[in-house]
Formats: sequence, C-alpha cells, structure tokens
Amino acid sequence: MSNKATHRKTYNYKLEPTPEQEQAMETVLRHCRTLYNIALEQRKTWWQRGQGIGASYYQQQNELPDLKESFAAFKQVHSLVLQDVLRRLEKAFESFFRRVKHGEQPGYPRFQGKDRYHSFTYPQYGNGATLDGGLLSLSKLGRVKIRLHRPLEGTPKTVTLSKEADGWYACISCEGVPLQPLPKTGKVTGIDVGLKVFYVTAHNEVCENPRHFRKAEAALRRKQRKLARCEKGSKNREQVKAQAAKQHQKVKRQRCDFHHKEALHLIRQYDTIYLEDLQVANMVRNRHLAKSISDAGWAQFRSILEYKAAWAGKRVVAVPPHYTSQVCSRCGAYVQKSLSVRTHVCPECGLVLDRDHNGAINVLQAGLQQDEQAQAEQVGAPPSGGNVAGCRRRSPRSPVL
Repeated sequence: MSNKATHRKTYNYKLEPTPEQEQAMETVLRHCRTLYNIALEQRKTWWQRGQGIGASYYQQQNELPDLKESFAAFKQVHSLVLQDVLRRLEKAFESFFRRVKHGEQPGYPRFQGKDRYHSFTYPQYGNGATLDGGLLSLSKLGRVKIRLHRPLEGTPKTVTLSKEADGWYACISCEGVPLQPLPKTGKVTGIDVGLKVFYVTAHNEVCENPRHFRKAEAALRRKQRKLARCEKGSKNREQVKAQAAKQHQKVKRQRCDFHHKEALHLIRQYDTIYLEDLQVANMVRNRHLAKSISDAGWAQFRSILEYKAAWAGKRVVAVPPHYTSQVCSRCGAYVQKSLSVRTHVCPECGLVLDRDHNGAINVLQAGLQQDEQAQAEQVGAPPSGGNVAGCRRRSPRSPVL
C-alpha cells in the first residue's frame, strides 16, 4: 500500500444537456425544493405539538416510501437524492442548535424559494450517477454530455448538479487525490490584508486591490434599474434577470480567479505564511465598509490560501489580530491611530513606515512567537515573553524574513 499523502478534491465541469434534459433537471430541482419545505414544515409542526420534541432525519427518511406513494411526482427523483435533501435539512438544524448553544445569532432554517435552491446531490457515485467518457449517466435523467476540461483524479464519491447563471454544472467530489508538494524555499512571511491595497507582506510586497465589484457597479446598477421597471411575471423580466445574474457571476469569477492566482504566488514563494485571524462576518456589520470588505473577499482568499498550502505541503498560520496596526514593529510601543491615518510614525523610536507594512511585520513577529511558544510547550520549557496582542515592549530587532 502506498504511503503517499492524499487529499479530497472537487472537480467542477460544465454540462451540455439537451432542452428535454434541462427541463427534467429543473423538475428534479423543483421536487427537491418542495420536499425540503415539506420536511421543514413537518419539523416545525412536530416541535410545537410535541412540546420540544421534533422529527429526526431517520424518522423522515423512513417516511419517504409512503410519501412517494401518496405523491407520484417524487417517483421522478432518485431515492438517494431525496435522502440527501433531508440530510441537508438535518445539517441546517444541527448548525442552528450549535449557534444557539454558543450564544451566536441563531438563524432558524428558512423555507427555500425558487431563487434560493440551486442544486441536488447523488451522494453515492455509481448509484444513480456514473461518468462514462464524455457522458454523465444520471438516474431518471439519462446520459448528459459533460465538458471534461481537466482529468479526473482519485476515487469519485459524490456528484452534485448545480444550476448557475450560465447553465448547469456537475461537481464531482473525489477522495484519494495525491498531493503535489512544491519545493521548499526556506522563507516565511506575514501578510496584512486591507482595502486600500489587497495585502502587504512583511517583505513590503504590495498587491493592489482590484475592486471587481466597484468597477462593475455602474453596469450592475443599470441592469437592476431595468429589472425594476419590468412587469413581474413577464418574459422580459426573466430575460433581464438572467442578464443581471450573469453580470454578478462574472464579478464572482473574476474575484475567485484573482484569489487563486495570488494564493499560488504566495505559496510558491514562502514555506510558512502568517495572517490575521479576522472575523469577517462581524466586520461586514459596519455599514460604511461592508461593501468594500465583501468586494475584497478576505474570507474566501484565506480559505483558498489554506487549501493551496495544504496541497503544496506548506503552512498557513492564523494569529490574533489585536493591535497589529497600532503597535510599533521596531520597539513595541503602542501608537494609536484611526483608519484614515495610513502612515505609522513611532514617537519613541522614530520609525516611519506604511501602516499596512508595519502591520504585516507585526503579524510575522506574532506568528514566529506563537510557533516558538508552541514548541516550548511541547518540550516543557517556559515560553519567551512579549507579544503583539499584549502590547508589551520588545527589544528592537529586525523580523526574520
């Protein structure tokens, strides 16, 4: 047996269904959404009648044969696809109770409208969904042409059909895909993400913020205004709505492509990358910065960076973000400044540095200290003192780059 490290990976392929197959997939999607809403209504009703006792996934799954006998329309959908719909609802309730337990905003599972439910899943590859060359064989749907633009690696496990603005896609999740480690460079760095520039490294490498949404905002605004003038339910409204959705999709893909390229650029240069552990979901509550933060996509960039690092045998380490922009990276003095102040000027040591570059060096120092403390705890030695989060003064030293 090979000891080569493997990973789980999802491949996304464009489908080219016939008009009849596309209509059949729309029908399956509609039935899945109906089942989701029925199961949610049943859970709510049982909870109210049972004085705190609700339906479980297994109870609802056992009722599926009777439901299919009562409503023949559900017979058009593969049984495992219907089970996966109930599993999605179960995960939604698990997340709801987890948020309640931790004192977060609960977000009770909601009913799914026509524009909110976009996919259905065959949870077992080979049982309802099989890839045969350039065709994807789907139970109840037939053999759909698939555009295999890249080879499929590993063992396929699940197949998800997703409807997007420009058509249908098949997401095939595979396990046992071998990793592809990149050569070690012996370099480490810290990065500070921002809005003026996308990120700055501790080496003072600056990546400009492309602002994809801001650049497309005028065209999107015109489409939205045209959509608002259309009569609801008209064919023209559906056409304009599809055009607006494609514009949003283009912005989304531009942002994702930018994140992938920048993440790969960093992974090729550094063995370890330290970044701030930002709570982006809380930061977007600021109504003055929410649009710009969402346009930058910090959370998505971090997710892609961590994924690519694991794929290449590198490390991405999150450090506490407290005071990284306020502390002097040379002497450790606390220098308070508002967001409008873009230059760090230390009154004690005289360091003058760009605010984001100073923050990136602090992130690097905090990451190195965090790793040092973790190593000290493993061997039982006392950790060294001083950290950025505590705003303690450090002796002047240059970061290890």
